[in-house]
Amino acid sequence: MEPEQEYVAMLYGRLDDLREQTSKRLAQSLRQSGGTPQMRSERDTSVAMYTDQLAQYSAVENGLAFGRLDFHNGDRFYIGRIGLFDEDKEYEPLLMDWRAPAARPFYLATAASPDGVRRRRHIRTKQRKVVGLDDEVLDINSADLGRNEGLTGEATLLAALNATRTGQMSDIVATIQAEQDVIIRSELNGVVVVQGGPGTGKTAVALHRAAYLLYTHRRQLAKRGVLVVGPNSTFLRYISQVLPSLGETGVLLSTVGELFPGLNATGKEPSEVAALKGRIQMADVVAAAVRDRQEAPPLVEIPFDQDVLKLDRRAISDARGRARRTRRAHNEARRTFAREVISTLAGQVVSRLGRHLLDKADVDDIRRELRESPEVQAAIEQLWPVLTPQALLTELYSNPKRLNRAMSKFTKEERALMQRSPGAPWTPADVPLLDEAAELLGEDDTEAKARAERQRRQAIEYAQGVLDILDLEDDADPEILMATDLMDAYRLAERHGVDRYETAAERAAADRTWTFGHIIVDEAQELSAMAWRTLMRRCPSKSMTVVGDIAQTGDIGGATSWDEVLSPYVMNRWRRTELTVNYRTPAEIMEVAADVLASVDPDLVPPTSVRETGVAPWVAQVASYAAELPALIADEVAAVGAGKVAVIVPAAELSALGAAVVAAVPGSSMGNDLEEAQTVVLGVTDAKGLEFDAVVVVDPAGILAESPRGANDLYVALTRATQRLGVVHADDLPDVLARLKG
Repeated sequence: MEPEQEYVAMLYGRLDDLREQTSKRLAQSLRQSGGTPQMRSERDTSVAMYTDQLAQYSAVENGLAFGRLDFHNGDRFYIGRIGLFDEDKEYEPLLMDWRAPAARPFYLATAASPDGVRRRRHIRTKQRKVVGLDDEVLDINSADLGRNEGLTGEATLLAALNATRTGQMSDIVATIQAEQDVIIRSELNGVVVVQGGPGTGKTAVALHRAAYLLYTHRRQLAKRGVLVVGPNSTFLRYISQVLPSLGETGVLLSTVGELFPGLNATGKEPSEVAALKGRIQMADVVAAAVRDRQEAPPLVEIPFDQDVLKLDRRAISDARGRARRTRRAHNEARRTFAREVISTLAGQVVSRLGRHLLDKADVDDIRRELRESPEVQAAIEQLWPVLTPQALLTELYSNPKRLNRAMSKFTKEERALMQRSPGAPWTPADVPLLDEAAELLGEDDTEAKARAERQRRQAIEYAQGVLDILDLEDDADPEILMATDLMDAYRLAERHGVDRYETAAERAAADRTWTFGHIIVDEAQELSAMAWRTLMRRCPSKSMTVVGDIAQTGDIGGATSWDEVLSPYVMNRWRRTELTVNYRTPAEIMEVAADVLASVDPDLVPPTSVRETGVAPWVAQVASYAAELPALIADEVAAVGAGKVAVIVPAAELSALGAAVVAAVPGSSMGNDLEEAQTVVLGVTDAKGLEFDAVVVVDPAGILAESPRGANDLYVALTRATQRLGVVHADDLPDVLARLKG
């Protein structure tokens, strides 16, 4: 192990050198200011590059090198998270990036097809120390019989699978399997669907694919960025360290509820309401709501200059028609509407004063006075108001008349479901509707530009005041340069106002109109039709990785087939891949889950588990969940030692049972505290995509009854465990869990 330790130590030394060099270069770039626009652009580019490099060097600290390939021709390559080179030897490779084409044999070579590889070595490290080596000899004739060299590829993989969970997802870069590697390295263009049952590594494959695409198509994707969409914030925190550990720090992670800048939609609502909002017909509802705000009443009277001007329905309709024919968004078309209204009103004023008495300058003055008239402005605002998406939907939801007009093709009961008070919090299902409204409303940026110009002038005035204070000394030596001799107010304001460098992900998070180079959607089966419409708008190239399992669809507005989801946008131009091996769930647990899966659809085939633990799932019947559950959970915590335990309960019982467990079991919490708490109490929705050493499913009958897709939810709950599963019930066990009765 010593030679490997020496080599790994050398690699870390090279990493430290790069970190120090990059820090110095970043500091030099930050000290540069002012200059020509080209110089400032070059400085910003340098700052961006060095900032990204430093973040990358810090992120790959753990497990920098994890493999070695020995070839028959004598070549030897070390495989790691990033590429490192020896500057003193014409950039000879010291460490090969796992994404490089030459590194593929580390994942694909087999004894049947060794691809020139004699031996593949897995290097296990802890911090900067080598703690273990696992060798796979792919050429039996090259094996050293004096060494204990395994001929299978399972040692490192099983060690990772059996490791205690930490509350954060680990990357699989050292243990990627062949079927996973093929998906990770598939081409950028088009939509790739990764269908796979629980524990098949779908999420890990998707994240490693993001890292691979950024490495392979850096120039194309660096500017536009990559978006990873997850089902909830708990899940995003769980996976948040995977991409940084692979050297990629500029990817935006978001839920659907976070895709509208400035809004974090975390409100709760009945699943029936969320499903209704998710229907594709809601796009027509939002469009109707916008049109409904472009009003044409029978008559509008406007006081002006001791007179009353009148707009009848025909004049308003004509102005509205001209504005609509521009095909601009509502707020942008308002300028056309206002111009037409003012032209009509100006015609009335001119007629009353006598057209023959006025020249063009007089008419222009009348138009200006009309534009500036508060009464005219109020009338235009009434007929064609400037709207925000939030204002539009708030009034739609809270105004039964407007709601009935916009949802005329929906039932009375459906319209009633949509009503809510103006102060109700926004929910994730509202975000696609807000996004749709924003597309239809647009933004009149006239005021925004004026505000920016006022802020710029204020900054210059402030800078001039600072310079004036610095130059106030009356007895200053005239030979000494003063502040104003060295810099004017404009340059000082510019230097003071230089913004910090923002990554593409940071800029994208603040810009609703941002379009991404690639989008990865995890737990994609849960997204509504309106959510898909929003995501497709964010990716005009339709370059996507869609990850999910139709059998795990729990949302009643979710997908029933991938063709249903994708055909409206890409027709048949999408390709399906499938993961069939279950790395997470032991065979003993999967046998129980398979019965539930069969109740969802007898034709569905569960993934094949790669391991057994020898621990059968346990079952306990109780008289009272609140009274007896804490003791059962405490026993399970003791059984897993330092491992993580999840208690998955029906959503309706989460508050009561969570409080009982938290009060009685030390180190437990309710919700999303995965890293700090050893035991967490969750509903099925929040457990999606997560994994734990042990899982206790409480009241399976309640989970089944809670949703029209309760069997899907129970299947999800049963397959979160990597080691142990327990089921606690009060009434009789559901028939789908009959295997546990024996």
